[in-house]
Amino acid sequence: MNYEQCLSYLEQVQNLGIKFGLDNVQIILKSLGSPQHSYPAVQIAGTNGKGSVCAMLTRILTLHGHRAGLYTSPHLILPEERIRIGEKLISKADFALCLTQLKKVIDSLIAEKKLINPPTYFETMTCLAYLYFKAQKVDIAVLEVGMGGRFDATNIVIPIVSVITTISPEHQKFLGDTLERIAFEKAGIIKPEVPVVCGVEAEGAFNVFRSRAEELGSDFYPVFSPNSFFFNKKSDLYTFEYKTDEDTYFYTPSLSGLHQGVNAATAIKAAEIIGRSWKKLDKETIIMGIESTRWEGRIEVISKDPLVVLDGAHNEEGAHALREYAEAFLPKPITLIYAAMKDKNIKKIADILFPVADRIFLTKFPFHKASAPKDMKVLISQYFHPRIILEPDPFFAIECAFKQEQSIHSNEGSIIIAGSLFLIGEAKRYFKKRVRESPS
Repeated sequence: MNYEQCLSYLEQVQNLGIKFGLDNVQIILKSLGSPQHSYPAVQIAGTNGKGSVCAMLTRILTLHGHRAGLYTSPHLILPEERIRIGEKLISKADFALCLTQLKKVIDSLIAEKKLINPPTYFETMTCLAYLYFKAQKVDIAVLEVGMGGRFDATNIVIPIVSVITTISPEHQKFLGDTLERIAFEKAGIIKPEVPVVCGVEAEGAFNVFRSRAEELGSDFYPVFSPNSFFFNKKSDLYTFEYKTDEDTYFYTPSLSGLHQGVNAATAIKAAEIIGRSWKKLDKETIIMGIESTRWEGRIEVISKDPLVVLDGAHNEEGAHALREYAEAFLPKPITLIYAAMKDKNIKKIADILFPVADRIFLTKFPFHKASAPKDMKVLISQYFHPRIILEPDPFFAIECAFKQEQSIHSNEGSIIIAGSLFLIGEAKRYFKKRVRESPS
């Protein structure tokens, strides 16, 4: 298959939806020679912060001179974004080569009835990542767990460290309706005698992880303890102090927001344990990694005239983090462009995030699970806002926000584009198109 044929194939696969279980991945990878066992791995689960912690750890490992593979989800524009070595995306040629090889194996297994159901999109991409990392001879792989943990497609590795970031209500249809039940699913990544780094602070969920680690004889390392974490707000950023059993770290993350200081502490603690379990990592390079990580779509300033911030605040925890940042740093008036998936608690997210905005555009993105603007407005009918505008086309919503900003406030305010990462991907496309069409 060429690259375009690969995209077409993946589009067909995406219609298979979500399926829990490890059988498909185990069968496929065994037929490929179990490439996931060719290198050590770090596995990172949680509700929010997984991608940021993955990016920080990969940057830290790369700065130490290691060839670090990174697997994350979802992507913003292109599927290659999910698979990287350091900051370099898998090339289109390698993507097509690996996926062609993978498809041949899948087709053969189905024909031989060794594979009853074809793999889902996430399972396919996970197998592709494992295959590519082996071909590229990575020194280590950093793997972001998908929705859950116990039955996640990434959960067939024996990592050198298991990391949990945060726990909050999300995907309750699949994971359970309490934090403890969600924690139980995500605790499935904990393996016997593999150290666990836990950034969760909610007592009930924290106890689930600690108990599971004790059951499996795994050393358990809480990220936070009393008087271990401090921050200071300056004019346009936060600075942090984080104390571990080994050292004290002072840092200013390159990723914006108070929550990224928390994510950085989790990455630092994980780096210390990786240094014990695998290869020594030094303090100065760890801090350098925290302060130079790039991760798109997470409080990302994509334009300064006017000021436009992109953020994948797709749940309540993310909405709280974005609101805190907006109130602390963004100039008013604020225009919010928002879109979400149908399965999100849009009412709760609106209650958290919408009060910071002076104008709100409800829009959508081209995906069958996207909530329509008119349906979102019904869901938030109890939340009164006189300036809610329905605009299904995200490009036109951005254009309208720009025009209003320029005509009313002469670029003195700011625009937030937030909600699903699918919307962030559409915004990225818009700004790339805008750059191409602007006069040189």
